[in-house]
Amino acid sequence: MTMINFLKESTFTVNEVIGKAWLVTKRNYFSIATLCFLMFITSNASGLMAFFLKDVNKALSVFMALLFAFLYFTLNLSLLKYIFHLLDDEEHEVSIVSTLPTRQQIIRFVISMFYFMLVIVGVYAVVILIAFPFIYTGIKIQTVTNVAIAVGIVAIFITWVRISFFPFFIIDKNQPPFGSLKFSLAITKGNFTKILLLLLVLGGFYIVNLFVSFLQWPVMAFFINILSSFIIVPLSSVALTIAYRKMMGEYNSDQEPDIFHNIV
Repeated sequence: MTMINFLKESTFTVNEVIGKAWLVTKRNYFSIATLCFLMFITSNASGLMAFFLKDVNKALSVFMALLFAFLYFTLNLSLLKYIFHLLDDEEHEVSIVSTLPTRQQIIRFVISMFYFMLVIVGVYAVVILIAFPFIYTGIKIQTVTNVAIAVGIVAIFITWVRISFFPFFIIDKNQPPFGSLKFSLAITKGNFTKILLLLLVLGGFYIVNLFVSFLQWPVMAFFINILSSFIIVPLSSVALTIAYRKMMGEYNSDQEPDIFHNIV
């Protein structure tokens, strides 16, 4: 009964977030969709440039890849900043140019991404080290390897969900790189199920698209992909920002959290 009540509460929270996100997205669709479209163009242009330049000049190819990555990160942070404005003061219009992140915010985001990857690799390495002693128990090495990889993937996913809100703290609270990861870990404590349900709802179209592609229905897959790109992506950006604000509203401490007490 306790689990049923918890799931009902979580579902209600997800419905509330999706409902509010839909209203905000509908009222400001073209501006939000424009930023999402620019991110889409930047991401695909990066891949094309890297493909065409890889046989011409590797140094130039790397430079262009870094340049487009920088542009993509800038647009991503700009989108977050714009959505924050809509949530805080939707009555006053703001231009997209004025929502560009500062140089400090971009640098902090890049450093945070580096920390983010280190944490992901570190979590996987810890899982492998824990599994390593089981090799000497007589269990087949292949079995130990398969179990370790499976547990490692689950651990990586959980870690990714727990610390993936760090960009919001950089833009909203102007937190330093490592501090933004610690705050993300703190606000997601006790909210993992709600976030997971929200991601499942938002990622439903991606799952349907993969299923349709598996069935080799290209026309339907194309239309689902278009719908996902122009509706779900903008809606997801707003929904995750609202979820962040909701979790921040429930977070009671004003001090910078420590890692140990917020892992579980």
